[in-house]
Amino acid sequence: QAVVDFERLSEHAAAFQGHDVGFCCLGTTKAKAGTAGFIRVDRDYVAQAAELARAGGCKHFVLQSSQGANPHSRFLYLRVKGEVENLVQAIGFDRCTILRPAILLCKRQESRPAEWVARQFLGVVAWVFPTACSVPVERVARAMVACVLQPGEGRVEVLENAAIHKLGKE
Repeated sequence: QAVVDFERLSEHAAAFQGHDVGFCCLGTTKAKAGTAGFIRVDRDYVAQAAELARAGGCKHFVLQSSQGANPHSRFLYLRVKGEVENLVQAIGFDRCTILRPAILLCKRQESRPAEWVARQFLGVVAWVFPTACSVPVERVARAMVACVLQPGEGRVEVLENAAIHKLGKE
């Protein structure tokens, strides 16, 4: 395990050497980091880490993105996620898997009242329609590992929420 300073990520290139697979779940919120900070973390840091991983020999990069990611979206969050997907794909990994989960169901240490209310509602919806609009983070993690252990379907593979649910069960 290596601790890196993302503000000086290029100084930590050695931490990205010699790995066949890279997993990236890096992200923050606009509320926590501001607009510029959100873009820096969710797009710039991720793209720079992917570039260092590729330069270090990484062949398969697995990126957690978001349902609805689109570089042309009017919504900042979805636009930034779409932009970083394009940047990571352009790096030229032998294989790139992008997971687009819906709302992540997890217990957080920080207080997010609106998210708590949404989770309560989504818990009921998920009981009736389990793959519709949410996914437990544990299932996303299992899907990320599972996609590495099985053959891919092309150089770039995008897994939407239903596919994440299915793969995360296996």
